[in-house]
Amino acid sequence: AGTTIMTSVSGLVAQSAPGAAAMSSFAGRELLNPANVMEASYDAGTTLQQDNGLNFLGKEVDTGTTIMAVQYDGGVIVGADSRVSTGVYISNRASDKITAVDDRIYCCRSGSAADTQAVSDYVRYFLDQHRMEYGQPPKVATAANLFQMLCYQNKNMLTAGIIVAGWDKEKGGQVFALPIGGALMEREYATGGSGSTYIYGFCDAFFKPGMTKQQCEDFVTKGLCHAMARDGSSGGIIRMAIIDESGVERKFIAGDKLPYGPL
Repeated sequence: AGTTIMTSVSGLVAQSAPGAAAMSSFAGRELLNPANVMEASYDAGTTLQQDNGLNFLGKEVDTGTTIMAVQYDGGVIVGADSRVSTGVYISNRASDKITAVDDRIYCCRSGSAADTQAVSDYVRYFLDQHRMEYGQPPKVATAANLFQMLCYQNKNMLTAGIIVAGWDKEKGGQVFALPIGGALMEREYATGGSGSTYIYGFCDAFFKPGMTKQQCEDFVTKGLCHAMARDGSSGGIIRMAIIDESGVERKFIAGDKLPYGPL
């Protein structure tokens, strides 16, 4: 019986494709064909099928996300989780979804990571030109309108849900929501991303106009924690930015220090 088994194994090896040895190496799997990065060496000679669970590797990087921003008297607080996913695969567990487009204007990004990064790069460039031309910092509304123009005019090609928030000397702290499609709405607070649907009730129950800075910080932290606990596409750590006349203060809450976690 042992001889029969050995003969069968030898026959299988003899029938392998000539390039199987090369494809079983690290270079063959990951450099020559990056889509095979999740395959083990013994799977390298096989052809990927649509239903084998690895077809998500061909998808774009998507920020299945929870983002929040809230306005208080004197500034704004923005916050986001840090999980970036490619289908069901977590491609980055500690990303930064809070992006500066000017000294006191930030955006929170949800949707396609590539789309939102490209749009925010364009807006940062336009605001730099605006600052040089007018000799003063741009308004938050100016940045929001630039985002709205780019997202609406390219709505058929972009998957970008963005919150623009910041401080300017004209109106103080402001929050603008730009859902996918390019609408523009000024709000006292805004949420976005896949995790936001889990915390509509929380936000309705606990948001109160005129909250203090500390109350707003607690509101954002707890809201993000609840969304991260329920939404499989949100998680990791919490990053926040507090923006006011004095500048920007960045805050970080590690995953094991969150005030609320999964059940």
